[in-house]
This record gives sequence, C-alpha cells and structure tokens, in this order.
Amino acid sequence: MISSLAFHPNLTPRQVIESGAFGGCYFGYPIEGAVDYDYETLFNYHFEGLDRELYLSNRYKPKLNKWKIRSGMDYRYWKDMGWMHKDDPYGWFEWWCKYDMGRRGDDDRRQIARWHDFCGIKGRWRNNIYSRIASIGDWQASPRIQQSLLHWGYEINKGDYLEWSMNKEKSW
Repeated sequence: MISSLAFHPNLTPRQVIESGAFGGCYFGYPIEGAVDYDYETLFNYHFEGLDRELYLSNRYKPKLNKWKIRSGMDYRYWKDMGWMHKDDPYGWFEWWCKYDMGRRGDDDRRQIARWHDFCGIKGRWRNNIYSRIASIGDWQASPRIQQSLLHWGYEINKGDYLEWSMNKEKSW
C-alpha cells in the first residue's frame, strides 16, 4: 500500500547520521529474531565513506550525538510498546532508510503518520521547540527536543519558524 501522506524530512538519513544521532549505535545493537535483509546494501547506499562507529557501535555514546546528550528510548521500550514492524526490526529510522531507497510497503502510512505527529507542520515536538524558541529567544533551546527531532530527519530552521509564527498569529 502506497501512502498518500506527504513525507518531506528536511534532512536525509545520511545527514542525520553525519550530524550525530542515536549515540552512534542505531544498527549496532543486537535485535531479537532472525533478520532476512542485506544491511550492507542499505549501509552502502546511505552511509558509504562514513565511519561505521557513527551507526554500528554496540554501545550508546551521547558524545557522538549532535547535542551531546542521551535522547530517545531504548530498543526494549519500543519493542514492548509494539511499535516495531516485522520488516524493520530496528524501527523508524530503518523504515525511513528503506523508504528513501524506494521501498514501499504496508507500514508506510503508519510511519509517515508518526513522522507527521512528531515533526510535521502540526507535529507536537516541532511546535513545542518553536514555542520554546519564541518564549526565550534562544535557538539553542531544549537540546533534548532538538536531538529527538534530528532522529526524525528534522532540523529547526528560520523559514519554518517564521511559518510557525505566522500560523500562530492567525490562530489568535
């Protein structure tokens, strides 16, 4: 099933990893069950030439994150919540990497909806960070939220902030 939802992260999967995400260990943690997928194809497509420690470490290293903090829940939490799909046992970022490579599947609508809820135009965390920036006037506000947004392929920017500000004024 191909999703009709718009999906336009403002970063690529490679830019997310290059910027510093997931403590360097997104694909490095062991996962449950057998996986019938050639990850080297995915790694070569997205991360060729990058230090493998940026995505294949077996230990979470906050210093590798752009904001130098721990951010996000661990694999066990996501698994226990039932949010993992059989085709993407590592989760959201794995789904996005494969989607970016052209794969389409039955989980697309759910994943794109999750992205919208998190950092789309009406996304909870996108609106939260712009609200914080507006209230304190600091683009360095809430490193934890900014790190989480980065994990979802979104980096705050002045253009989106101005659009947010105009929409906020219209709603008053």
